[in-house]
Amino acid sequence: MNAHAPHPTRAERIEHILRAALSPTLIEVIDDSAKHAGHVGATAGGETHYDVYVVSPQFEGMGRVPRSRLVHDLLAAEFAGGLHALALSLRSPAEAARLAS
Repeated sequence: MNAHAPHPTRAERIEHILRAALSPTLIEVIDDSAKHAGHVGATAGGETHYDVYVVSPQFEGMGRVPRSRLVHDLLAAEFAGGLHALALSLRSPAEAARLAS
């Protein structure tokens, strides 16, 4: 998160929350809101739709649904504050390595 920004973006807050809870080896948070303009949940100010890619040892042995639930639970305050949708790619380090080869 940018320590100098008086009001961090939602992407920065999402990244900070997920880094603190999941100790990821890789994380990418992309604001995809512009592609959803005019759709349900989109607002004029954006910051409603995100693509999130996380590689974390915490996901080892977890199925897809429990991983998604974990991330949604971690971001509950963001959902309450206007976050509408996440496209999630959640991998363990072993899965990420297999997919990269």
